[in-house]
Amino acid sequence: MNAPSQAKAPPRAGAGPLTFTRLKWTSFFHSVVYLSLIVCALAGFAGPTLVLGWTHGILWIGMSLACIAAVRQRVISLRVGVSVAVLGGLGPFIGSYEFVREQRRRRSGTGAGSGEPSAKPPR
Repeated sequence: MNAPSQAKAPPRAGAGPLTFTRLKWTSFFHSVVYLSLIVCALAGFAGPTLVLGWTHGILWIGMSLACIAAVRQRVISLRVGVSVAVLGGLGPFIGSYEFVREQRRRRSGTGAGSGEPSAKPPR
């Protein structure tokens, strides 16, 4: 009668639109948008700053929701999800960095010390 724990379930590479690779590249795009926002704001370009500001906000909300779902489906680690959802509004570079770090960890096959099981390499 004991149901298997969800914490023991093996990680998934991703199904449907929530794949590690798609989330990673969307995070990189978000970082480019944010960098462009900073440059335009410092240069005093009001129009592009407005558009990039809205784009950054919408991307952050979308990435947060997608990463929360991806953590629940075990497509990404909790660390990556928190980096994107919590810290991504202030600087999406942190989330992009965590995607690269997670990808390197998966390729090396080391899950020790992270508190999470090792995952298959992303597609």
